[in-house]
Amino acid sequence: MVTNAPSKVAAVLRVVSGNFLEMYDFFIFGIYATAIAKAFFPLVNETAALMLTFATFGAGFLMRPLGALILGGYLDRCGRRQGLLLTLSIMGVGTALIALTPTYSRWGIWAPVVVLLGRLLQGFSAGVELGGVSVYLSEIATPGRKGLYVSWQSASQQVAIVVAASLGFFLNATYNVATMADWGWRIPFLVGCLLIPLIYYLRHSLPETTVFLATQHRPTFKETLNTIRRHCATVALGTMLIMMTTVSFYMITVYAPTFGKTVLTLSMADSLLVTVLVGLSNFIWLPVMGTLSDRVGRWPIMLFFSGLALTTSYPALSWLIAHPSFKSMLVVELWLSCIYGCYNGATVVALTEIIPNQIKTTGFSLAYSLATALFGGFTPLISTWLIDVTGDKAAPGYWLALAGAVGALATTLLYRRPHGDRVVV
Repeated sequence: MVTNAPSKVAAVLRVVSGNFLEMYDFFIFGIYATAIAKAFFPLVNETAALMLTFATFGAGFLMRPLGALILGGYLDRCGRRQGLLLTLSIMGVGTALIALTPTYSRWGIWAPVVVLLGRLLQGFSAGVELGGVSVYLSEIATPGRKGLYVSWQSASQQVAIVVAASLGFFLNATYNVATMADWGWRIPFLVGCLLIPLIYYLRHSLPETTVFLATQHRPTFKETLNTIRRHCATVALGTMLIMMTTVSFYMITVYAPTFGKTVLTLSMADSLLVTVLVGLSNFIWLPVMGTLSDRVGRWPIMLFFSGLALTTSYPALSWLIAHPSFKSMLVVELWLSCIYGCYNGATVVALTEIIPNQIKTTGFSLAYSLATALFGGFTPLISTWLIDVTGDKAAPGYWLALAGAVGALATTLLYRRPHGDRVVV
């Protein structure tokens, strides 16, 4: 860790650059889910093809817990910098596979298999990417500003959302629907591939944190597993906390363009423009609430906004279904963005604080990965399924409300009393 402010700013930018790429890659898969479904899963039933595509999208999240354990242990043992370089390399291979794989009509069954492999590699890498970045930021933070520092991990994801959605908006304005469905959807993936060498260069110059360098004992993989087992209750509660984060995030970003186009019958351009504005909204709320949590504590913010998710998600989506328009979608999405950004601004840094130091990266990554794998990553699939089986186009609101209830419960169980962030572990 370097002590002067300019070098800290540079370190923050370098470390979050890879987090930017991770979310960029994940988001463009969601944007172009319909085109990917036609390219690799050419089923007669369009809903079935779309659900199969979202299942492939979600399958990458199932690899996250494995990546959290294996790669997280590597970061806790060999260093934050070295581990983050490794995760970036794996992410790059997965992205290239999706970008370059021929369609089903040319490769047959091998096409969806290779795309699935690409998603699994992305998921394995992402299993520790977010945790590694968050822990790194918490370890270089100046005293009393940990919430602000760690919030830039999530804020970098919002930049990725804005860039990916803006690129999608530009491509849809430049090419017709047939061209985008045929080959135009590959362009954003290729752009992601071109960014990898630059981000690798930036990360290569990252300094190791003084916190890690000062650690006397570097745990073996077996020791890490034993420590995880002893603190499984803490990891489980952390997973419950993050369920609210992951479900709301994937609802308002990755699933939003598909929801706007297929459910509200808005144009893809309108849906992407809403997503750009949501990304900007998230980017504002996250550091603001991270900073506020340094002053008032984590739990009041987490409890209040998870409660808002519980009570307002379904009514908001019901109103949107009754008034389907660009303006209505923007209003509802910005409201849900406020809930997500405020909750997550306090929650991610809270998770870095409740995990024991000796398994900081592994424990954080495992809790986050389990939440994403079990809940958040399958939000597009679950939302599509809920609408199909209930006939209620606002049914995804039930899923988001459940996530809010779980977040509120986890906050209540973790924080013993309403003064100071005293954690029960």
